[in-house]
Formats: sequence, C-alpha cells, structure tokens
Amino acid sequence: MKVLVTGGLGFIGSHTVVELQNEGYEVVIIDNLSNSSVEVLEGITAITNKKPHFEKIDLRVKADVQDFFKRHNDIVGVIHFAASKAVGESVAEPLMYYENNITTLVYMLQELSGLSKKNFIFSSSCTVYGQADELPITENAPVKPAESPYGNTKQVGEEIIKDTCRVNGDIKAIALRYFNPIGAHSSTEIGELPIGVPQNLVPYITQTAIGIREQLSVFGGDYPTSDGTCVRDYIHVVDLAKAHVVALQRLIDGKNDSNFEFFNLGTGTGSTVLQAVQSFERVSGKSLNYKIVDRREGDVVAAYAETSKANDVLGWKTTLTLDDAMDSAWKWEQKIRKK
Repeated sequence: MKVLVTGGLGFIGSHTVVELQNEGYEVVIIDNLSNSSVEVLEGITAITNKKPHFEKIDLRVKADVQDFFKRHNDIVGVIHFAASKAVGESVAEPLMYYENNITTLVYMLQELSGLSKKNFIFSSSCTVYGQADELPITENAPVKPAESPYGNTKQVGEEIIKDTCRVNGDIKAIALRYFNPIGAHSSTEIGELPIGVPQNLVPYITQTAIGIREQLSVFGGDYPTSDGTCVRDYIHVVDLAKAHVVALQRLIDGKNDSNFEFFNLGTGTGSTVLQAVQSFERVSGKSLNYKIVDRREGDVVAAYAETSKANDVLGWKTTLTLDDAMDSAWKWEQKIRKK
C-alpha cells in the first residue's frame, strides 16, 4: 500500500517514514528541502534496507501538486507534515507561515478528493489549546485564541479539514495534536537536523554541549511553576512516529468513529525546561552553560497531555522516557559532528 508523506525528510516525517516502511508500506516522500537535507534518505535506507521514493516539490506550487497526484493516483493515505513550525519565527514572519501552512493544506485536500482512498493524517499541535484552563489537557479542552501565528495555522488547518470532511463524507481524517517531540532514532541514522540556529530546545541544548553555541537561553524564570520555567510534555519522536502508523491503519481499517477525529499525543507528564536540562546533564555527564533570560512572546506557561483517549481509543501509548530521548539526541549530535 502506497502512502504519501509530505515533509518526509524532516524531523518527525523521517522517523514516521521509517516506521511505515518497517510495517510494510510503500512510501513516497515530498519535501522541498527548505528545512531538511536529502541526506536523510540515506539514513532512512540504512535503518529499513529500503529506499523510499522521493520527489522535491514545493507544495505552494499548485500545478506541481496536481501533476504529482496524476502520477500517483494509487495512494491509500496521506500524512501531511510539510509546514513551517517555529513559534518565534511565526511571530516575526506571519505571512510566510500562512502561505506555507494553509495554502499547501488546501492544495493537498483538493487533490485528496480525487483519490479512491481518501485517508488523511494531519500534523497538528497542542498549541491549538493556547494556555489551557486545566491541566492535563484533554481533547475536550476548548480551542482558544492562538498565542502565535504558527498555532493559528494549526487551528485554522483543523477547521479546514473539519469543514471539508463535513461536505465530503468519503474523506477520513485524523488530526494528531503533538506536544513536544524530541530525541532521535536509536540507530543514530536520523534525528533532528535544524538548518541554521535551532528554534527548538533540545537541538540548542546539544549544540551548546558540543560547543557550537556559546550558551543556552532559557526563556523566562518567573513563571508560576515549580522552578519558574515553562512546563512542557516532551515526547520521544519514535513514539510519536509510531502513532501516525496506528492512526493511518485505523482509517484504512475503517475503525474511525467519525470522518474527522483528533487525538493528543504526549506522555501525560509535564517537565520544566530546567528539568529537561537536568535530564540532559544526567545522561550526557556534561554540565550545560545556560542562562535564564526574559520571557519569549508566544510561549504558554504550561502544557501537558491527558493521554487516555490516545491510549484507549487509538490504541497507542508512549514507551520511551525523557532520559531516553535526551540520550538519543546527544548521541545523534555527536555523530553528525563527527561526519
């Protein structure tokens, strides 16, 4: 069965391609390489002993998207990762985020409508909840005004999918609301590979530890949390990737309760930024140079998942720990610096 993975050479996308291939799916990757490297294909192939089909396409070019689907009309499912994803950058460059994250989603859904198998997995985010009234965050929590343009693109994206499913009963979609994916594959063949200065915490930690960055900035030390830093639900990327395979299989098997579903993907445990730093120091044996600085615009105080719906309905749960994720991220960082 052929599956399209957009953004499939990115961090979460590449790990999901590995899990799909391990389950016997034929994978076609679309990526424009704006925040990824074609070398990731080698890592995927080394892990799975199978090279996925890859096409470099910019999904903002509608004619190229249409051409792709004409040539690949036997796809049984689409997993749509391709999007810009940095909160801070989205505050500075909102129009870039709306073009890249919304336009491409519309084009994908338009082409999906023409396939015989209309199964769609959307890469969403816990940012749709904003600063939640209650913790942990359940799927029943209200979707609040977004704290950033990035978060807004995920909210609007889900609304677009929901509206499309309402009028096209043949389309079946699941939105997966991620908390904070970190880590790398245990093989150290693939991992998080940001281009330029990292926008996410863990690659900044590992680059600081290895000497590429002088110091890690921890944004805000005066939040109402146990140590004053933000609380997040850090989920190992391999656990997260496996959830996409489970969700896709749910749609293919027709086990979905409605044609638009959504699930939180997290561990159910909140950790502060400083606890994440301590976890890294514990597994690496290195002391990290960090400094607490002013809060960053767009950040919520705390967010961690209530995972029972994903556990019980989707049939998925995490197995890897924060220390596992930090250990794999550090080994990945060391490997890529040697290369």
